Amino acid sequence: MTNNDILRRIRYLFNYNDDKMISLFKLADYDVEKEGLLAWLKKEDDPLVVEMTDVELATFLNGLIIEKRGKREGPAPIAEDPLSNNMILRKLKIALDLKTDDILELFESIDKKISKHELSSFFRRPDHRSYRPCLDQYLRNFLNALQTQYKNKLNE
Repeated sequence: MTNNDILRRIRYLFNYNDDKMISLFKLADYDVEKEGLLAWLKKEDDPLVVEMTDVELATFLNGLIIEKRGKREGPAPIAEDPLSNNMILRKLKIALDLKTDDILELFESIDKKISKHELSSFFRRPDHRSYRPCLDQYLRNFLNALQTQYKNKLNE
């Protein structure tokens, strides 16, 4: 998955408009122009698409955490570079205040089984012996499950 794809999926998931997206970047002390945002949101086959860097996506996710959970005491979090799928999954978990069981239920809701041990391996330090990289398919399935859950809530 590309950073641009993840940004588009999150935008669609929460039904954010351009101004809201820009405000999330501002929460993480990053200024982005509307033209820059729109260039990131273009489809991959568009010749005017601009690849979003890991730092830019991490900054957006930090802004999402601040929006959903509030600003914490102390210095602002530093945007990671490089940004792994494991870090993206962790940031979404924090932003949405999800517990392990919540994530397991999300995967089950789209008929994708994942064990508790497998999930916990994604949240370990990379130097831990039980660490496993979160592959694109897991992140994609997680975002699909979130999308299904949020769209169902909106339709209730």
